[in-house]
Amino acid sequence: MVHSVTTDARAREKPPRTRRDGYLPLTTRLAFLFPRQGEWTEEDYFALPETNRIVELSNGRLVIPDLPTDSHQFAVGRLFIALSLFVQQHHLGHVRVAPLRVRLWEGKIREPDVVFLKREHENRKGEEYWGVPDLVVEVISPRTEHSSGTEKTDRKDKFKEYEQAGVSEYWLVDPQSRTIEVYVLRGGKYVLLGKWGMGEVARSEMLPNFAVPVEDVVGRE
Repeated sequence: MVHSVTTDARAREKPPRTRRDGYLPLTTRLAFLFPRQGEWTEEDYFALPETNRIVELSNGRLVIPDLPTDSHQFAVGRLFIALSLFVQQHHLGHVRVAPLRVRLWEGKIREPDVVFLKREHENRKGEEYWGVPDLVVEVISPRTEHSSGTEKTDRKDKFKEYEQAGVSEYWLVDPQSRTIEVYVLRGGKYVLLGKWGMGEVARSEMLPNFAVPVEDVVGRE
């Protein structure tokens, strides 16, 4: 499930009702502090107060993904450690883990689970946000009683966005099916480099010699 921050359009069109004592409900007052969905700009987005939730900007709307699941966090942590150690050992660039804002293009800001940036693209690394990474990892959160999961977003929406932005390599990790898929950019379109399951080793094309056993990422702890 993906939540959106909404404001009441009707409240903006006419003065809100107040009680006889002049009290205005907090939710109504807050509605006047923020733009309506579809009207958010990058300036509005970066002016948001700090929060412990991931907040993304897409097509003028704020997107707040559900909190991650245990299997999601386990896989993110294991893959981040493996990739970070490899990159540091070979002095290849920078690896970060969410939350970190990534600006794919104007008005499109996502917070991928793990990102890698080559040393030669150092100019894309900012303090407040990064530009387009060279490699992105998304770990699918499974559907639960209180969440619809992130499979649709990761496989469709973000897949197309990373492709359009020119992210050279996209790793898609599925803890439920215990698989890792790696897509590489060919002529502006993603093609599947490989899909690996338990007992197999996933590998990168961009980072020669970087390979990780699938069970190390999505196996049982």
